[in-house]
Amino acid sequence: MTSVSERIIRPRRSWIAVDLAALWRYRDLLGLMVRRDFLSRYQQTILGPLWFILQPVVTTILFTLVFGRALGTSTDQLPPFLFYLCGMLPWGYFSAVLSGTGNTFQTNAGVFTKVYFPRLIVPLATVISSVFALVVQAATFAVVYAVFYVNRSPGAAWAPDALAVLLLPVMLVQAALLALGLGLLSSALSAKYRDLQHALPFVVQMGMFVTPVIYPLSQLSARAQWFAALNPLTPIVEGFRLACFGTGTVRPGHVILSVAVTLIVAFAGLVAFQRAERTFADTV
Repeated sequence: MTSVSERIIRPRRSWIAVDLAALWRYRDLLGLMVRRDFLSRYQQTILGPLWFILQPVVTTILFTLVFGRALGTSTDQLPPFLFYLCGMLPWGYFSAVLSGTGNTFQTNAGVFTKVYFPRLIVPLATVISSVFALVVQAATFAVVYAVFYVNRSPGAAWAPDALAVLLLPVMLVQAALLALGLGLLSSALSAKYRDLQHALPFVVQMGMFVTPVIYPLSQLSARAQWFAALNPLTPIVEGFRLACFGTGTVRPGHVILSVAVTLIVAFAGLVAFQRAERTFADTV
């Protein structure tokens, strides 16, 4: 007699239970999705991966002309182009992850309703694939930074902060965790309230103006700085500038608040995502 094996898949009953073993078993699928996200983003485009460079550079040029030249916005005595380009590094990665994960259920409905695999793999693939764009943009920033540093004026006293440089990977992980948490929360809510998938691009655009990407935190009053620190990205953007230039308003209280909010958002997003994935097939 031939033995027949059965595998029964049951929904999780706990509010939060990340099946790490299942994620590991489907690591090959995760790799394929990372490759798919990376290739599909600029497939059938003329410039291809060059868009990784052009998008932040063109945006930085516009910021330099509008905010640096026309409006005279302070840049903490740093070259405006470098100031804005540095701020675009963490913001660009955060916005890419949030935009890519914010409508996970809608963009993958055809797959989710037919094949089983850990649904968390899809947003994780976006988190990982967006790192490639960040690496290219960071290399571009390094070249521009070197040119400005060699040609800086004798009175310029900006230099990297060693401790902040060592903490850059930690800041990047926090930015990824925050974007993933918000993306999971948006996915869960938009599965029921479809208006959110139309509002997400607008929210992402507005988010840049409440994050010190185009202005330094030092220009705000002490009370306004604490209000700005409610945005978890604030210490991250300022931390990147501190690492690159040695100038940036990074206070321990702001960092603690930022990390706490990030963990809360990530937990809430994971809980909401896991609850939504149980009933999503019934609402399609």
